Amino acid sequence: MIARIAKTLRRFRKSEDGSAVVPFALWMPMMVGIALSTIEVGAMTLRHTQLERALDLTVREVRLGTGHTYTHAQLKQMICDKTTILGDCSTMLHLEMIGLDMRDWTDPPSSIDCTDVALDVTPQRTFEFGQEHETMLLRACYKYKPITPVSRIGSPVKLDENGFTGVVSTSTFVHEPM
Repeated sequence: MIARIAKTLRRFRKSEDGSAVVPFALWMPMMVGIALSTIEVGAMTLRHTQLERALDLTVREVRLGTGHTYTHAQLKQMICDKTTILGDCSTMLHLEMIGLDMRDWTDPPSSIDCTDVALDVTPQRTFEFGQEHETMLLRACYKYKPITPVSRIGSPVKLDENGFTGVVSTSTFVHEPM
């Protein structure tokens, strides 16, 4: 009995014909991971492109709309009206506006607030519209949940405590005189 089992195992080891179960089991997870990562990167690119375009169009309106002061809610609504694929934009979009002094330059904070400073009780940064001839930096951060959990493995994408990540777009403009 043992000799028969040993003979069968030897024949199996030396045989070169058989099934592709082992190569399939080794390569399939990598191929699925690549496919899911491709889908995730494509969706992230669509969101970022949509946010960039909406922010650019909104900033163009702000620059050309001399004499009109926009509120935080108005800017947010203008950006959300110009997007089509950013779901729940009014609650997931967060704006940050910082005045830049060109004569006494200091770098704007490199950390980006992806929490809405208009809704916080004690905001870290204020949302100020600025004065005439003042250079302003407007950052928009849109938070979303990734499509696949596989995209988190070995990814530089940072998730918050609720499983959201964000795409950030930045634009600068100068207030025209009234």
